[in-house]
Amino acid sequence: SPTASSRLGRPRGRGLGAYLNSIAPSPEVPLSQPFALQPSPYAPRFDRGGCGIGFVADQHGRASHALLHHALEALNNLQHRGALSADARTGDGAGVLTPLPRRLFAREAERLTGRPVNPDQLAVGVFFFQPDTAEQCMALAESALAAQGLRLLCWREVPTRPDAIGERAQATMPRIMQAITTRSGQLPITNYQFEHSLYLARKGFERQARPLGAYVPSFSSRTIVYKGLLLAPQLPAFYADLQDPDYEVPLAVFHQRYSTNTLPTWQRAQPFRVLCHNGEINTLQGNINWMKTREPQLDLTGFENLSGLLRPVVDTGGSDSAMLDNAVELLMMGGRDIRHALTMLVPPAWEKLPDLPEAVRDFYAYHACLTEPWDGPAALVFTDGVTVGAVLDRNG
Repeated sequence: SPTASSRLGRPRGRGLGAYLNSIAPSPEVPLSQPFALQPSPYAPRFDRGGCGIGFVADQHGRASHALLHHALEALNNLQHRGALSADARTGDGAGVLTPLPRRLFAREAERLTGRPVNPDQLAVGVFFFQPDTAEQCMALAESALAAQGLRLLCWREVPTRPDAIGERAQATMPRIMQAITTRSGQLPITNYQFEHSLYLARKGFERQARPLGAYVPSFSSRTIVYKGLLLAPQLPAFYADLQDPDYEVPLAVFHQRYSTNTLPTWQRAQPFRVLCHNGEINTLQGNINWMKTREPQLDLTGFENLSGLLRPVVDTGGSDSAMLDNAVELLMMGGRDIRHALTMLVPPAWEKLPDLPEAVRDFYAYHACLTEPWDGPAALVFTDGVTVGAVLDRNG
């Protein structure tokens, strides 16, 4: 505008003044009319910041290290979707969620214990400990595992390279440990009881260790999470495991964070235990309140005397994405398929769809009696270690 031009002085070359002058209305055009921009489909006013998410999977379920490499390469190409701290080397968070690379952890368990182990009987817990309370938290974790009839084979210090990350990330870096665990009995690998026991052990540990600053990125016989306050290119440089040829998986979910409604921390980096998320959940406070309201009714068949460990379901210290992850995980522990759980929590706007099959309409109507939608999440990528997929929000 003329006012802006007078403040900036006469435009010279291709500077800001020249740009403003180029888009200003001509004197013949009344200011009430929208002024003409140079023809282009690009409109900066529609730009939005947001996380980068995705997955890579082999359609035949074949595990390979090459697939992990492809996922890390794809994540690296999403670096522009992440924020950068003032040190120019610390990001808001990046990570991968994959099936458990059994060959790698069977090898490591044998190295640390001196005994061969059955890869199909393993589970791995990833722990973020505060350095000054790590020993105390490890003792609490061992007690929580024993209470669920699980056997700790060994602790493993995760090999990392702190010099590969930013100064701010180093200043808050936790001590990262893995608990390689096995089942005490001879349960078949398809039995969900192993996952239930790991879930309850984790919940019991969290209840005691949260005041000590401990956090559990994952604890499962199916999946594992590698994440941190990193930029995408730093992830394989920081975690040596991600460069190990024995890290062979058939799928990988990845995330580069751009924090919008919570401060970035190591714990809030994604993926979480079953999903990663791009967007913001607009109905969050209502979702939290409804989950609290339903907590007295929660139960797991066969674990009636331990149902108190399920509460609280939602960790309100986490981000909105982490809270949705808590809800999905609970529904899975109750026996639902991950696709079933996500369809319950993030249904489409189905009520007014005229061509929706009656059986599908009945599905949504039934589940509307059980839980309310978590609305506005934009996009989600999820996996239980076997199935991988994506879902859009109700308007997607």
